[in-house]
Formats: sequence, structure tokens, C-alpha cells
Amino acid sequence: MRIGLLTDGGYPYATGESRLWCDRLVRGLPQHEFDLFALSRSAHQEDQGWVRLPPHVSRVRTAPLWTPEGGTPRGSGERGLLARLVTGGGVSYGRRDRNRFAAHVKALATAVCATEDTGTASADDGGGLFAEGFYGLAELARERGGLDLALRSETTVRILEAASRARGAGRTVQSATVVDHLAFAAELERVLRPFSLDWYEPESLGAVDLCHAASGGAAAIPGLLAKRFFGVPLLVTEHGVPLRRHYLAAPDASLGAPVRALLAHFHTLLAAEVYRQAALVTAGNTHVRRWQQRCGADPARQRTVYPGMAAERFSAVGEDDDAGGPATLVRVGRIEPAKDLIALLHAFAEVRRAEPDARLRIFGAPADGDEATMYLAHCRALAAQLFPDEATGAHTEGVSPVTFEEIGGPEVPGLAEAYAAGGVIVLSSVVEGFPISLVESMFCGRATVSTDVGAVVEVIGGTGLVVPPRNPRALADACIALLRDPERRARLGAAARARALELFTVEQNLAAFRGIYLELISHAPVRREADAVDADGEPLLFAAPAEARLPGPWTQPQSAAVGAPVPSWAAAGAEPEAALHAGSAPEPGCLCATACGPGDGDA
Repeated sequence: MRIGLLTDGGYPYATGESRLWCDRLVRGLPQHEFDLFALSRSAHQEDQGWVRLPPHVSRVRTAPLWTPEGGTPRGSGERGLLARLVTGGGVSYGRRDRNRFAAHVKALATAVCATEDTGTASADDGGGLFAEGFYGLAELARERGGLDLALRSETTVRILEAASRARGAGRTVQSATVVDHLAFAAELERVLRPFSLDWYEPESLGAVDLCHAASGGAAAIPGLLAKRFFGVPLLVTEHGVPLRRHYLAAPDASLGAPVRALLAHFHTLLAAEVYRQAALVTAGNTHVRRWQQRCGADPARQRTVYPGMAAERFSAVGEDDDAGGPATLVRVGRIEPAKDLIALLHAFAEVRRAEPDARLRIFGAPADGDEATMYLAHCRALAAQLFPDEATGAHTEGVSPVTFEEIGGPEVPGLAEAYAAGGVIVLSSVVEGFPISLVESMFCGRATVSTDVGAVVEVIGGTGLVVPPRNPRALADACIALLRDPERRARLGAAARARALELFTVEQNLAAFRGIYLELISHAPVRREADAVDADGEPLLFAAPAEARLPGPWTQPQSAAVGAPVPSWAAAGAEPEAALHAGSAPEPGCLCATACGPGDGDA
């Protein structure tokens, strides 16, 4: 089978989201041929290079979604911006094509401006107009060339202005100025840049048997067009929800409220169209799956497939009967406000009153950026305030009960040693997607205390203690209960390790997608290749592989629940994982400066 793997800001680049998950998927399924279609997010990402690709990756096509330095700036005045937009480079259209373009942009703008952004998606709200404008622009770009000049033209700005003033437009959208419309037109051109790529030819995306988008949003746009132009089925995998990130992201100072509202509604309609056209949508956890349903995904075409992680990294710790420092709490992960270390420090103050010998070791990556640096400094200052004598080394052992440490030293050289340093692992986040650090601690056989956010309860499944977020008292009580009960700690740790080995390994993930690929291709209509017929147009014998239409019960839809029985042909023969190139980034959950998880983006 020939798979077209579509990525956005990740694989095959050495930095970015989902790169490690994609690399494991490609290397773990060597029986298939992969073509990569990758969108890059920055010049820095491209400069970092690629990971080393396996031999069954036959083709790599890349394109940038970023604007190079010296591109159109924002907020530099209406007259200057308009002049730059209408005189920029691009493809010039004739009168007929200009009319087509205007009609398609009007349909798209009407759909985007029609309702106020409320934070929830509706698959029916403006979906027909959106699809009309979306695919109309795609077909025009395929026939006549790129849309960069046209989407940044005065025509587009005037259409947006008229749509925002029309009856039914949201109140925030109605307040948009010319500068807002110019900014939104520039953002629209960037998001729709996949329309202008040369990927939509019979020998490119038209030659693959299945498109697999490693995320929604821009990565799925080439898959939508491959289905539209060639009938290629589309599979979408999301470990986080891109649309949710648009709602949770801090307001960009360079974009006004009307522009953010327009972008949010555009991505709402795009997500609904992606889910409507996808043959199957897989979610990394139930938390993501619920968001997909809010955005219009059909539950009948959803599966939950947990991201696979390398359990062998933690096997030595997990099989060790020594539970680490029995009176030590360990927290591993990035240091940022969403992790709520302030609540953890206040909770530990309560723990120290009940257990004077208790310690808290906080392992985090080096602070990246001004916000992270300020937050780390604030946490250190709070620790010194809560434990003044210990902070100055005035107590008997001369060691502070709270330490902020980085992994890589002689005492803690790696991630596994960090989890092994304590008897209880603590997660105090207020925002979390798929909790990678929690799964890693489960592989290590450690008892856990976590806050009830994101997919935490789904991951823990009764093998750890869960408390409400922003509640230091409850967090402290749970930690004290485990510190005082070593038998319970050992029992929960063993159960956690067994659960992680059953649900969250690379082998489980590969087996699931091996079955999904065969299932989808078995239901896809046979597409006759040009060289599969003779001179008279009659089909050539044996030109199409027989396995494309294998009968049997495995062609029926499988249960959406993770852990459902997998046929022996799908579960057997999982290929061992191949290492990334030496210059690539570390494992997901590693304490590196860049987000290297499986694309969660929420943690």
C-alpha cells in the first residue's frame, strides 16, 4: 500500500510536533510505501534538517507555511499595506477567472462572517457556503496557478468588508476596520497556501492509496483536495485539537479582536469539513475525541488510538523492587504556569507539617523564554519563603526539602533516573492534554497523585490518586496518604505499570494503525491506473493486487474502544523501533526546550 503522510510543522524535520510518533509509525510499518508531504512552520525548523528516513519512504515533498523576513508587516497603516498587497507577485487572472475568484471568496467570506465566534463549532453553520468557496478556490488554483496575489488583493478586502457589514454577521466582526480585513486576508492566504502547491497531480497525491494527515487544520487540506480531485480516502489522526489551541491561545497583540474572531470561525468551519470528509478520525484520547465531536466529527467514524511510547527506556526502573526515596515526592516536566507549581509548593508545605522528613524534587527543562524564566524565579522565591530555614541550609542536614533540578548531571543522568528518585510522582497541572509524564511514571511502576484535568483520569484508570485542580489541601492529603502507606504505593505502582504496558506502547499503536490501513483500503473503490488497461481499454490481468478486495470479517468496522481484540494478522510481527538520526530531538516528554510530545500542544 502507498501511504501519503501529511504533516504540518513536524516530520520529517528534526524539530516540531508529532515527529517522533510519525517516525515510529513509518519505521514500524515497512510493508507499506510512504510518500511524505510536509508543511514547515519556520526558517529555523528547516535549518535544523531532517531525521534520517527509512528506505521505504519513496518521496518527500515540502512547502513553507511561514512568511520570510521582509514579508508584508502588520499594523503599518492602511494605505501602505493596501499598496503592498495589490502590487505583490502572483498569478494574473482574466476577467472570467476574476469573476470566479470573487464568487468563491464571497461564499467563503459570507460563511466565515455569518456567526459570532462562541467557542463551539457547528458542522451545519455555514458549512455549505464554506465548502462552495473552499473547493472553488482550490479548483481555480489548480487550473490557473497560485492564489497569493488574488487573496491579498483589494478585491478580497472589499468582499470581506461587505460580508462583515451584512445582516447576520457577528458583532465583533462588524467592528472590523480596513486594517483588520487586510490582516485577515494575509492570514487567509497563509492558511490556504496548500492550494497553490504542485502536489495535486496523478503522479503525486493522485498516486497514493490513502492520505494520512498527522493533524487537523492545514495538514489535512492536501488530503481534502486529494479526495476531491482523485477520490483518495482520508485518515486524520489528532493527539490534540488544533481548533482548541485557537481558543486557548493568549491573544496576539498584533491581531485585533475582529481578526481573531474571523480566524476562529474559519478554523471551526475547516475542522467541520475535515471531519465530514475523513473516512476515519482517530483521537489520542477520549478528551480529544469529545472535542472532535463538538467540532462536527461523526462518532461512528471515530477511533481512540493512544500514542505509543517506548516502554523499554523505563524497564530497569519498573522492574526494580526498590521504590526509590520512600519519603520523596517527584515532579517531572516543563516549568510553566499551566503546570501550577505554586499549588504544588503550597501543598508540600502541608505535607512537611505532617511528614517532616519529606522532600520534593522538581525536575524541569531549562527555562525557555522570558515568561518561563520569570515563572521559575517566582517558584524559587516562593519555596524560599515557605521554607526559610531549610532554604538557607539552617536545618540539620543542610539540604533544602525543595530542589529545582535539571536532568543530565552525574546523580540523575536521564529521565528514568528522575522517576526513580522518588516513591510518589506528582502532577499538579491546571491544563493538560495527554499527560506524557504520567505515562512514563506508570512505566516506572510509580504510584501517582494527579489533578483531574485533560485525559488524566482516562490514563490513570484507577491506578493512582486523582484530586481536583487548584486545591493544595486535597493534593497534600493524597500525597500524605501514599507516603504513609508503602504497601499501597507498591500495589498502585504495579497496577500502573501493567496498565501502561497494555495500552500505551509503540507496539499497540502500530498494531492499531496496521489494521486501520487495511480496513480503509478494503472499503475504498478500486481506482484503475492508466497502465492497468491494454490498447483497447480492457483491464490487464493481475494489474490490480487481489488483496485490495480480500473478503472476511476483518473488513467490518471494529470497535472504537481501545483494547478491542485485534486479529492475529494485525497483532503479529510488529517491527522493532528504529532510532532517530543522532541529530534529532529526544523522546516525547523529554525535558528539552522544544515541545517534543506527540503533538498534544495543550500541555
